[in-house]
Amino acid sequence: MKTQYYTATSLDGFIATEDHSLDWLMQFGDSEESSYPEFIAEVGAIVMGARTYEWVLQHAIYPESGEASPWPYAQPCWVMTSKPLREIPGADIRFASGDVRKVHAEMVAAANGKNIWLVGGGELVGQFYDNGLLDEIIVQVTPVTLGSGQPLLPRRIAFPPMKLTDVKRFGVFVELRYSVTPPNREE
Repeated sequence: MKTQYYTATSLDGFIATEDHSLDWLMQFGDSEESSYPEFIAEVGAIVMGARTYEWVLQHAIYPESGEASPWPYAQPCWVMTSKPLREIPGADIRFASGDVRKVHAEMVAAANGKNIWLVGGGELVGQFYDNGLLDEIIVQVTPVTLGSGQPLLPRRIAFPPMKLTDVKRFGVFVELRYSVTPPNREE
């Protein structure tokens, strides 16, 4: 079981624009033409921040224009939030706040030996890293630059550095996999 941050980033290190838009990423189309199908098959629990959840609600579940989509995950999903958010009938979504260690323990139990996916944003992933709960980063680098926006991971991870474990190409994307040593512990 691993706790993994699986995401896409612009070449200059942003996962969303300053206003949290992913339009720049959506232009590349179907995630089925990536490592996503293989990745999600090994995921037993998911966590995301409130802004990520609200983006999914606004752009996929209840879009202003176009057809609504069902909640895309069969796995239980925790949403870290300090405010009430709209629920999705029939989806296993658990709203939480506070210490990510408590949420991580609940996710480990629910994942039943499978991996945990930290969807984002970067600050939420940083909280898992700060608590020694991030094992791997899988990032798909896109051929765009945003100039500014929401950073991939707003933490300094330099000593020890992450270890590159794999590199793959998927169309215009380059996927990089890194193992992460928890802070204050060297392998």
